[in-house]
Amino acid sequence: MESKKLVLVDGNSIAFRAFYAMYTVLEKFKSPDGLHTNAIYAFNNMLDLILSKSHPTDMLVAFDAGKVTFRNQLYDDYKGNRLKTPDEFREQLPFIKQLLAARGIKTYELENYEADDIIGTIATRANKENYQTVIVTGDRDLTQLVNDNTTVAVTIKGVTDLEFYTPQHFQEKLGITPQQLIDLKGLMGDNSDNYPGVTKVGEKTALKLLKQYGSMENLYDHVEDMKASKLKEHLIQDREQAFLSKKLATIKTDAPIDLQISELTYEGIQTEPLKQFYQKMNFQSFLKKMTTGEEDTATTAEDNIKYIELNADTVNQLVSSKQPAVVVVEMVHDNYHTAPIIGLACGNDQGIFVSDNLDILQDKSLKNWLSDAQINKSVFDFKRTYVALNRQQISLAGVDFDALLASYLLDVNENSNDLGQLAQAYGYQNLTPDNQFYGTGAKLSIPPHSELLQHLAAKVGAIQFLQNKLPLQLQEHDQDQLFDDIELPLSKVLAEMEIAGITVSRTTLEQMEQDLDQRLRDLETTIYQYAGHEFNINSPQQLSTVLFEELGLKPIKKNKRGYSTSVDVLEKLQGQSPIIAEILNYRQVAKIQSTYVLGLMNSIAPDQKVHTRYQQTLTQTGRLSSVDPNLQNIPARDEGREIRKAFVPRHADWEIFSSDYSQIELRVLAHISGDQNMQQAFAENYDIHAHTAMRIFGLDNIDQVTPDMRRQAKATNFGIVYGISDYGLSQNIGISRKQAAEFIAAYFEQYPDVKNYMDQTVQKAREEGYVETIMHRRRYLPDIHSRNYHIRSFAERTAMNTPIQGSAADIIKIAMIDMQQKLKDEHLQATMLLQVHDELIFEAPKAEIPILEQLVPKIMDSAVKLDVPLKVESAHGPNWFDAKG
Repeated sequence: MESKKLVLVDGNSIAFRAFYAMYTVLEKFKSPDGLHTNAIYAFNNMLDLILSKSHPTDMLVAFDAGKVTFRNQLYDDYKGNRLKTPDEFREQLPFIKQLLAARGIKTYELENYEADDIIGTIATRANKENYQTVIVTGDRDLTQLVNDNTTVAVTIKGVTDLEFYTPQHFQEKLGITPQQLIDLKGLMGDNSDNYPGVTKVGEKTALKLLKQYGSMENLYDHVEDMKASKLKEHLIQDREQAFLSKKLATIKTDAPIDLQISELTYEGIQTEPLKQFYQKMNFQSFLKKMTTGEEDTATTAEDNIKYIELNADTVNQLVSSKQPAVVVVEMVHDNYHTAPIIGLACGNDQGIFVSDNLDILQDKSLKNWLSDAQINKSVFDFKRTYVALNRQQISLAGVDFDALLASYLLDVNENSNDLGQLAQAYGYQNLTPDNQFYGTGAKLSIPPHSELLQHLAAKVGAIQFLQNKLPLQLQEHDQDQLFDDIELPLSKVLAEMEIAGITVSRTTLEQMEQDLDQRLRDLETTIYQYAGHEFNINSPQQLSTVLFEELGLKPIKKNKRGYSTSVDVLEKLQGQSPIIAEILNYRQVAKIQSTYVLGLMNSIAPDQKVHTRYQQTLTQTGRLSSVDPNLQNIPARDEGREIRKAFVPRHADWEIFSSDYSQIELRVLAHISGDQNMQQAFAENYDIHAHTAMRIFGLDNIDQVTPDMRRQAKATNFGIVYGISDYGLSQNIGISRKQAAEFIAAYFEQYPDVKNYMDQTVQKAREEGYVETIMHRRRYLPDIHSRNYHIRSFAERTAMNTPIQGSAADIIKIAMIDMQQKLKDEHLQATMLLQVHDELIFEAPKAEIPILEQLVPKIMDSAVKLDVPLKVESAHGPNWFDAKG
């Protein structure tokens, strides 16, 4: 007799998960009619996965009939904390049901009951009829239904990563039975569903009680026998709400469902309706599956991708074609300066050629082919690929498409840097994301030969697939120039800078380490004298005891472990005791020691340089970030600046040269707002902060501005750029919230077009869903419509700031590209080494310094033409500290 397999899907839960699994590509997924389709698309992928794994004979997807159920009659505030369902999600639900009908899958909903109750009732009936049942949900509450015949698959991340709960797995995970889950919920409540449980009882305490008493009923039978404690008091006091919470948590297994299991037969796809549905939604990849006769299941990286092994016999077949090609260089971890290369894949009209034997990279004809600028090549992450091949003495040339850069420009919120994840988001199903293929962290492993080659071939296919989609979208967004003229050429500039590296003097760092060690010992002695005894200064608990119990200082903030000793708390305690200033000094010195001195020493390569990696696709504003090590957070002020003395030129008779844009974000604001008063200040080279102070304080002459006025005006200038609130400004400059509001009002009165710009930008973001920089770099802001005030306010501030900060990023990127080309054109030995925010750092022979003093500011000034002049300040010296001035 054929075994009966029933799959029950929690429709609302999975659909909601699907919506957020592809939330970052929300605006990319729309039907020709303008319907958002991201949830429908991800839900369909989940169906493919479930069908391929479980092969059901019967199937049902249950939905909630409405917000109000019998549980709301039991408890008014049930699920009362839920935010309003996003309109973009709600509009997709009816079409998910259409999709299910076209796939031959029944759906069901029942007034006054939740989908959970439908599933609980059907699963219970199925048990009696000897079905093997699989429940698919994003809600762990359904695991209470687990038994020998029922497995619950819970989504962990997105909708395609599932954790399967069997009785054994449940026991191993929680140490209780599935049936005890409702007792657990009764005791601890549920924040998600907004019911209370017992005061101060969390999961840990609830589990301990259940392991001791077995059930809530037995616990309350013996509660009077418990020794006196706060826990006992809470249990007795909250008895009624504990049993109410248990009732709310209990899934119904006897709901009045007028549906028989015999009606749930899985019928398989209804070809014509499904095809029409895919066409209506513009799901081209799903349509292709149907028309090419592929099964209605998820395609994995192992499926039917043909490849040719690249070796001495086949390399000529690859290089003989002069047609465009895809190049993939595979490495096992992120730091491509050191990561071993484990594979190479190249694809063109001759086929897909793959190899995990890296000797092939020494083949002269292959090297020449990779270095041939006349052969157009496509990659995923040009900089990574360029640096990796450079280690093999290959200079990659001819790259005209980078799928990573293109996808980043199309949506800066999507920055996973995983080709498989990106390709799946655009509808390519043949490539598993790297974290699923290799594992992560300690689980990282290189798959067997054939699997690795298949994976490499699938990567070539994914890039070819994206190459047919992304350039058209860049054109539609007016971003093709941003890609072609800025991001792609910049990628090579960054690669060359990373390869060059910057020399770091280990001797200087070692001397600093000794000096800082002595400083820390001296500070420890002083702190111990104030405390009256020795203690572990780095222990928050011991420090809290010293400050608030022994010395009697007034605590400001409490956390889970006691009274807070965070930096912001300590700064507010200054003046209560001299120990506070010493502790703050100790922390600052300790951070300089561990993070910068020792951190930098560990990053010095055998060539005595550090080779940072610039992350070009990380930030939403377009700014570059730096890792391994992070050279953009080297302190610019206070004693941390001393670290910069360790950064030196590679030759003794050379110098470090630095050029820095002055107040670039304010100049960009003056340009894009068109404010005449601000533009005049920059055109006439006023001190912008003093000029602002004069205006908002109503002074007649700039000479009347005091240093404190200038400081407050400076904080206001930069605060406005970031959409600061009156509260934020009051905290920054130590004035009342009312005064801060008056400051901001006075600022906007003097710079009225800045206020107009802010308002218009927020309005544009509401209407179009995104904001842009001067070079059409986009940032989508889905939270601009949030009903949550704090989330919406943050999106509004982001809308104001992104065009300013992003345009500043555009400008310095253009300057870097122009500067690198000029150094080559002039045949200078000078080398561009670092970009740190608005600063470019070079090393050069002393004889070339006068040339750089003329050349660099000229190039940086002319990067773009604004309505106000750009200003560049330069300096040079034997190290970065002296060059920065």
